[in-house]
Amino acid sequence: MSHTVKTPRKGPPLEILLAKAKSLPEGPGCYLMKAHDGEVLYVGKAKNLKARVVTYFNQSSKTLKTLHLVDKIEDFNFILAGNEAEALVLEYNLIKKHRPRYNISLRDDKSYPYIVIAMDEPFPTLRYQRRVKRGMPHTLVFGPFPNAGDVSEVLRLLIKCFGLRDCSVKEFKSRKEPCLLYQMKHCAAPCRNHISESDYRKLLEGALAFFQGTPHKTIELLKQRMADFAEQEAFEHAAFIRDSLPILETFILSEKQSNAELENGQRDIDVIAYHAGDIEVDISLYLVRKGLLMGSKSFHFPVADCQEELEMELLRFALQYYGETRDSLPSLIVCGLPTSLRELFQTGVTEICERKIKVRSPSSMYSELFQLASDHAREIQRIRVTNDYGPFEGLEFLQDLLRLKERPKRLECFDIAIWQGERPTAGIVVFEEGRPVKKDYRFYHLTERPEGNNDFAFMHEALKKRLEKGNLPDVFVVDGGKGQLSQFVSLLSEFKLDIPAIALAKERGTENKVEERIFIPGRANPLPMGKSRSLIKILAQMRDEAHRFSRKLHHHSFHKDRMGGWLDGIEGIGPKAKQKILQKIEISILELQKLSARELQDYFDLNQLQANNLHDRLQKL
Repeated sequence: MSHTVKTPRKGPPLEILLAKAKSLPEGPGCYLMKAHDGEVLYVGKAKNLKARVVTYFNQSSKTLKTLHLVDKIEDFNFILAGNEAEALVLEYNLIKKHRPRYNISLRDDKSYPYIVIAMDEPFPTLRYQRRVKRGMPHTLVFGPFPNAGDVSEVLRLLIKCFGLRDCSVKEFKSRKEPCLLYQMKHCAAPCRNHISESDYRKLLEGALAFFQGTPHKTIELLKQRMADFAEQEAFEHAAFIRDSLPILETFILSEKQSNAELENGQRDIDVIAYHAGDIEVDISLYLVRKGLLMGSKSFHFPVADCQEELEMELLRFALQYYGETRDSLPSLIVCGLPTSLRELFQTGVTEICERKIKVRSPSSMYSELFQLASDHAREIQRIRVTNDYGPFEGLEFLQDLLRLKERPKRLECFDIAIWQGERPTAGIVVFEEGRPVKKDYRFYHLTERPEGNNDFAFMHEALKKRLEKGNLPDVFVVDGGKGQLSQFVSLLSEFKLDIPAIALAKERGTENKVEERIFIPGRANPLPMGKSRSLIKILAQMRDEAHRFSRKLHHHSFHKDRMGGWLDGIEGIGPKAKQKILQKIEISILELQKLSARELQDYFDLNQLQANNLHDRLQKL
């Protein structure tokens, strides 16, 4: 079976689309390229709709990415806009609505941490929190912080340097004696009234100043505390503060940058810089809030995915990012875009975010920060390329391996779950650009077979159900070796699908070590891990994710229908304990039977009696 994707055009000849393009108006607006099933493949913006859309269907030179897009276009629509800025905002909204596969998508799925202070608590302290509710009474919130490790370290140092309590409210109220932290002079022991509430508030205010726009005040207070401890001959804690100061100071802007932002009335600044390599573009975003460098965020995408000039793609990225980032917006964005695009950016981001946001060039007052962000983007790319862990390197290796016209973007992996021939289910996970797209995961209940386990029949049924949904992947990934792959390839032939498939399995390699291997139809020997670590990393993550997803939902379904009964009548396990057990089970009964009573106790968080009785019941099943 050939694995070169050769897809004949399903739509009208290019001449018809070119004629339609030539009839478009010459004003600004957006265009939507569509596939034969109506899927929006790409959304673009243009100053001149006619001139831009014509380039897709005439004889002008195009990138491989654009050629592949054109092969799939059956029709296109357009929407007129009043000017280029309106077209830019319209394009953002259309991309957000349709999520076209050929537009560059930069996901930032992380849950960034905050620092929260409940001021109505007795002797409030700083807390690290992933998700917060804004507008809570008597609560101060700072963040989000892009780098969880950095903010965690800052929090630890401030609490210890200022002697703030580090215990929960429950521990605070029940403590009979000061804890060890008091002996180490890392806590002022408010739990036992070793400090008055007013003096404690002064310490808290000193720590809060670090996040409220006067971090230099925090540093000065800590230097004074260090001198006081040294005078009291508490040299160990004085040394702790001394060693903490350089770490805290790295978050504070230089004097030059601080003065520049104060003179211009800017308290919150984002600095955007990028580095364009041969294969990828890396973007670095530095965030400054109230004079504090809170950290950076990084994004990257392949150069080959650019349908227009790189700077226009960067502008699209920025609008996409700020449109989805409503927390902690800046009042000023510093970037290296040319003047015309900066003006367009300012108009677009102000409308999308519904607040005035200025966009400026990296002039001398911001040059230091801009250079820092530029260096960061370059170094992030260098390290990723050097270690061969970038997803695009892996996917381009897969492209060459399967002789595809373009880098595969969407990969899907199946996993079948069954227990003793009953309740067969299939889980499908989806990865795009090497990252999971959980909203597209699918879970199917399959038909039980008289013969019990029948992987081929189960996969046939799962694939048939999957095909009904459309939007097929560029490559299928099979969990297993040569035999499983052969079965899957025969299924694809049966359904008349010319979609390449590969498999991943562990085999013994050199020096008898077990390694991941990639199996390819028509290739005698599997590919060892060393050929492309970045591709192996993506495939292994897919395989593990598919296994986790299918097992979790299979066990949930199976336990709900069938397994609850075997827990009935066990001494010490009432309705609440039973529900807790059913919610936590992610392995089969056979695997549970292999666990000791102690392991069951830890796995389900039970007491000893419950665990012993549960173990006895399992052995009788």
